[in-house]
Amino acid sequence: MGIFRRPRETPSAVSPAISEFWEWWARARPDVEASLSAVPDTPEALLAESGGEPGPEPGLSTEIMEELSRRVHRIHPDLQWEIGGVEGRAPALTVSGAGEPELRGLSERWYRAAPTGEAAGGWEFHPARPADPEMLGQELQLGDHEFDLEYVRFGMRADQFRGRVDIVAYHPDFLFVSEEHQVAVALHVLHWALGEDDVARWVGEVKISTAEPVDALPPAVLPAVVEQIVEDFREPTWLSGEGRTPRGHPAQFGIRFPVHRQDHPLADLHVEVSVPYQHANPDRLPVEPSASALRKFEKKIADLPGSVLVVRQTGDGLRVFHLYADPDSGVLAELDQLTAGWAEGKAKVASTPDPGWRALAPFQP
Repeated sequence: MGIFRRPRETPSAVSPAISEFWEWWARARPDVEASLSAVPDTPEALLAESGGEPGPEPGLSTEIMEELSRRVHRIHPDLQWEIGGVEGRAPALTVSGAGEPELRGLSERWYRAAPTGEAAGGWEFHPARPADPEMLGQELQLGDHEFDLEYVRFGMRADQFRGRVDIVAYHPDFLFVSEEHQVAVALHVLHWALGEDDVARWVGEVKISTAEPVDALPPAVLPAVVEQIVEDFREPTWLSGEGRTPRGHPAQFGIRFPVHRQDHPLADLHVEVSVPYQHANPDRLPVEPSASALRKFEKKIADLPGSVLVVRQTGDGLRVFHLYADPDSGVLAELDQLTAGWAEGKAKVASTPDPGWRALAPFQP
């Protein structure tokens, strides 16, 4: 019986480098604060970031910046960090995957290990760049070029079927800089206008233009445009579809839509639960009593904490449920027990690390 089965062992998703980072931060914070306190309280001066060139007076010593970068990159070499703050607001440290879904779980685990209350010392911590509209009127230094963000304009096109807004980004200086810098400006402005997670949720294709798009708007308008477009997509629903199995029989699909990686930041594990059924019609699709048993089984799976059910596939006497789960949630052991109690054949559970949710891509509308 399932109750006597040995719990499935999965490696913890928490990196030792995260604990080491916060141990170092506790020691280094006074030096960071001393560096920042010597700089005027302006957004340009207090912004310092990895992965690019900071402004002429970022406020942090070279030694602190290099050590901070080293500590963050020990967690993952593609993570970026940013220290920001302006007069009247708490200083903030952001560690971000810059919108890469593969890194969202790491930045979230870094954030959840951060000090809180008095131990935070008045600092705020973010696992993704928050919206910061005040930055849209500032200047951004990239390499040897300074961009006045007041001149950024976005062409915006709504995709009503996918709940996305496609963007064409323009700045007059794009004529004189590399494609890398063009993209960097567009992403910074998108994140400051909307917030990194909402960019990932609601922004579709992003293109660069060296000519101002027709009906272009300032980035500050983007949140209002997104709010109108996505109103019908706030709550996910189930979309259905049909196809063929490899054997040529009819297949049925159910896809949860929309489902956003950012709403389940710890769910780095792709799990497939394969459940055979005995009662089927001539097309090998389930009928009663198997159909009711499958619905009850699905409800139990959908209610498991630490996971989200995203796809179900049915055909050839088999229903396959696709979930994403937090590897540290214990959901695999619970699924082992659930499948052990299935009465219509041998159900199986298979899991694979998939922090980018790539297995979901073929099912997305």
